[in-house]
Amino acid sequence: MMTRGLRFFFLSLLMLCAGFTVPARAEVVVSFYSHDFGDRFPHAFIVMKGKLDATGEVVDANYGFTAVSVSPAILMGSVKGKVESSKPDYIAKSDRQFDVAVDDATYARLIAKVAEWRDREQPSYSLNKRNCVHFVMELAETVGLKVDRKSKLFKKPKSFLIEVRGLNPGLADPVATPAP
Repeated sequence: MMTRGLRFFFLSLLMLCAGFTVPARAEVVVSFYSHDFGDRFPHAFIVMKGKLDATGEVVDANYGFTAVSVSPAILMGSVKGKVESSKPDYIAKSDRQFDVAVDDATYARLIAKVAEWRDREQPSYSLNKRNCVHFVMELAETVGLKVDRKSKLFKKPKSFLIEVRGLNPGLADPVATPAP
C-alpha cells in the first residue's frame, strides 16, 4: 500500500519526466512536543509550520496551555489559564515526539480548538482536568489521532505523547532536522 506522500512523489516524478510542471504541494505539519518538567511552561505543546493550499499563507506558530501564574494554588483547584506561544530557544530544548501533515480544513479546526481553549471562562486551568496535556490531547483528536481519554498520563507530557504514538501505528518518530 502506497502512502499519499509516496504517490505524490511518484506522480510528480512521472509528470516531470513527461515534461509537465508540478504544482507545489502545500501543507501544514503539526509537530507535537513535550518538555521535561522544569520552571518553564507549558510542558506539552504543538508547533505548526507550512503553507496553506487555498491562500499560500505561510504558517509558523506554536501553542501550549498553562496556568497564568504558576504557584501552589494549582495544587488546590482551578486557576486562571492561558494559551501561549513559546520562544524558539524553548522549542529547541524540547522533544519533538511526532509530526502530522494536515490539510487546510484540519488546520482551520486546529485554530478553532486553540481559540476555544484561549477563550474559556476563567478559571480555566486545572492540573487534574484541563492542563497542557489535556490541551494537546484535544489537538491530537482534532488532527484525527486516537487518544486514551482515560489515560493515567495526564501529568506526564512525554509519556502521554509516546502513548498517543503507540495508539497510532502510522506515526513514526520525527525526522531529525539539521542544526542551522
